[in-house]
Order: sequence, then C-alpha cells, then structure tokens
Amino acid sequence: MAAESKATRIGYEVSNGIACIRLARPPVNALDLAMVRGVIAGLNRAAADDGVRAVVIASAVAKRFCAGLDIVDLAGGSPDEIRTLVHELYVGLFEAQYQLGKASIAAINGAARGGGMTLAVSCDVVLAGESATFGYPEIDLGVLPAIHFVHLPRIVGRHRAFELLFTGRAFDATEAASLGIVNRVVPDGALETETVKLGSEFAAKPEAAMGAGRAAFMRQIDRDYRRNIAEAVDDFCAILATDAAQARIRAFAEKNRPK
Repeated sequence: MAAESKATRIGYEVSNGIACIRLARPPVNALDLAMVRGVIAGLNRAAADDGVRAVVIASAVAKRFCAGLDIVDLAGGSPDEIRTLVHELYVGLFEAQYQLGKASIAAINGAARGGGMTLAVSCDVVLAGESATFGYPEIDLGVLPAIHFVHLPRIVGRHRAFELLFTGRAFDATEAASLGIVNRVVPDGALETETVKLGSEFAAKPEAAMGAGRAAFMRQIDRDYRRNIAEAVDDFCAILATDAAQARIRAFAEKNRPK
C-alpha cells in the first residue's frame, strides 16, 4: 500500500464565492488530528477571504461522508494525544465555525457517524442525499458521543436524543429530516447542485447584514455552550481511559486494521 499523504486529506477550492472544504481520506474519511486541523484551517481560510461568501463541507469519497474518529488513533494514542484530538474536534471546530462570519453548509453524501455527525451539525445548514445514513455508534465501542449530549437534545428533544445516543442505531436521511437534524433531503445525484444553489443564495445576500446577523445568531445559541463542550472533552477522555473502553477499542481496531 502506498504511503498516505496527509497533505491531500482535505481539499479546498473556491468557485463563485463559495468555498468547499472536501474530506478526502478513503475509504471512510476517518478523522485523525491532521484531518480535523485541516477542516479548521479551511474554515479559518474562508473566514479571512473577503471573496468567500459561503462555505461547504463535503466529501470526496463516494457514499461516505465521515466515519468519525480514527479508531486506530484512539487505540494507540497517549492520553495527551487523545485529549488534543478531541479538543480540536469539539472546541477548535466550534470556535472556527463561531468566528466564520458567513453561512456554512454540510453536504452529506453517504454514511455519517460519530465525529462525522459533529462535523455535520457544526454547520448552519445540513443537506443530505437520499441514501445518506446517520448514527452515533460510540456507545457500542464503550465510549461516549459526548458532544452530542450537548447538541442533540437541543435539536430533537431530550427523549428522542437519549434513544438515538444510547442505542447507537443508524437512521436514514428521511428520519434525520423529520427529527430536524437535516434541513432537506435531495436526490443523490442532485446533492452537489442543490448545495451550490443554496450557497449561492446565501452568497447573494448583503454581506454586512449576513456577517452581523450570523454573529448575533451565534451569540444567542452560545449561552453556556463553550463550557458544555469543554466538559464534553473531559467526559470523552475519562471514559476512553477506562480498561473496558480500551479493550473494546483495541478489539475493534484490530478487527478493522487494513491488511
């Protein structure tokens, strides 16, 4: 197998005022620290570019948006390395989105799980292809979808959030839309077109009003949010450090290690 190039894991391109940050780590876009920091760097780059008026997070891998954190990294990382990774995904991503100053859209073309859900719901709007699937499988690995204890009850309500987070079951795009996790479901072949169309609509709005309005919007949803996600980092790292979680993570990593 050829050595993997970290430089190519995140694509970044701008067209007609829309920046696209594209995940490109086959086969499933598993997130390691380089990937997470690449997404954050893309958001920061878009924020600093006056020519960018909207931002899309999408996948370059067919039928896969993002499988979540790389289990091999979770199995082999030191406590400090794991904390850095989770802090970047939870706190670093939130801060980059908070400071973005322009609309962000997640385009979900396939499976989104765990940390992939974190990327998706960090955006202002989520569009999904009709074959997209979603889920929070962390509980089956003996760990916690800790940031989604913050996110999901706000989106779907306490009782539905508990069921999804503690069964770990997968659900389709239609259910995700009915729950409010996804704004709109479109045919798979139309996902990119519809995403660009929506991005163009945001990009056409008065720039000053969009910037000021989004900042005010983010302030209103930020009440206690930073403290809550900082606590989520602690919760994730605490459970991952247990012998039971480590045993499950190592078993899963070994079972799924590339041959």
